[in-house]
Amino acid sequence: MSKLPAQYKFLDISDYGRPIARYIARSFVNTSITPVHVTCMFIVSGIIAIIAMHYGHFLVALFFLVLKSILDAADGELARLKQTPSYTGRFFDSVADILLNAAIFYTLYTITSSSLLMASIAFACLQLQGTLYNYYYVILRNKVDGDTTSRVFETKTPTALPGEKQKTVAFLFIIYRILYGGFDAIIYFLDRNAFAGAILPKWFMSSLSLFGLGFQLLVIGVLLVLGLKEVIIPLFIVLSVFVILFISIRKLWYNS
Repeated sequence: MSKLPAQYKFLDISDYGRPIARYIARSFVNTSITPVHVTCMFIVSGIIAIIAMHYGHFLVALFFLVLKSILDAADGELARLKQTPSYTGRFFDSVADILLNAAIFYTLYTITSSSLLMASIAFACLQLQGTLYNYYYVILRNKVDGDTTSRVFETKTPTALPGEKQKTVAFLFIIYRILYGGFDAIIYFLDRNAFAGAILPKWFMSSLSLFGLGFQLLVIGVLLVLGLKEVIIPLFIVLSVFVILFISIRKLWYNS
């Protein structure tokens, strides 16, 4: 099951691991393995990548960053195959992502000449870029009757779906809001009327998917392997210029 109806599907560059993710999900569908178990697998993969980065094993780090991205897609695929969507899985996945991202940039600070301040700014820039992509993607999905587990505005604790506990959903939602609320607020401030705009074209969403976490992690891993670790932190800071560019394009040409 896709997140979008067929006529609205676009080339998601950050989702390069989806075919393998679907294979993994299909192999788990008749087992006791749950989407949350797969999320735990990607957390382990991310931790291994971070350890490999710290010790200078950059090819290993690249492998596990890619594996992390594949498993990050597989948990959602498994939830759709088993028809067990959950807010628990959605928020747990997101919380794990941002904590791993923070750890990755802290590790980059320790292995490069960049300051902790610059690494922190780069981390914030990466998150802001990803937030813009997710914001427009969720709007698109809600507009065209796609997957709606994610909401445009995550401001109210959702009601637990069948099979999950309301207390767990509420707890994870609080953590999610603490970690993501600031980034959501910035993007909403910059483009608060996006939902009222026109449906964004495929070329726009495909271009914006370069801000998807899967592609961001791939870039980090490849630059490490190429011996360009010093480039990573300034690169993600500079790329934030494109946040303004994408928002400007949407406002100028797809505002209604």
